[in-house]
Amino acid sequence: MRPMPVSPEPGGSATVEALYQELILDHYRRPRHKGVLGPPAVSATVANPVCGETMTVAATVEDGRVREVMFTGQSCAISQASASMMTDLVRGMSGAEVSTLLARLAELLKGNAEAARDPALGDLRALAGVARIPIRIPCALLSWRGLLKALASEPGVDHPVTL
Repeated sequence: MRPMPVSPEPGGSATVEALYQELILDHYRRPRHKGVLGPPAVSATVANPVCGETMTVAATVEDGRVREVMFTGQSCAISQASASMMTDLVRGMSGAEVSTLLARLAELLKGNAEAARDPALGDLRALAGVARIPIRIPCALLSWRGLLKALASEPGVDHPVTL
């Protein structure tokens, strides 16, 4: 994971905002872990009817932890970038840890400056600007909804919260 600038809050410097814009575009243009995950995997398909987006998220789970996670679907740059960032971060996490990370992401998307500086969010901090465009929040959370739905169907996973 690459180091991130210290202050990605909405309203930050133009240079920081440009760096975050580029990071989002990088994850959109070169998504990590985009594709079909073979069995044995749990999966869920979710949609954002406002934008017409759909996404399928599949995961393999071992010992109650996410071992592998991939996504497919048609969605905007914010959705694709968030999904790519999510797949990098959640490997090795339990359902409870995924829930904790998601709660922190939700704070970031609501404009919480402290969350915008939280290194646990990794590349997701680039999504801080979404707070200025609330209609895009469901786009940023689409893949997370899919992952939570998939994990909820897996026995042995401490069930994460739902969105």
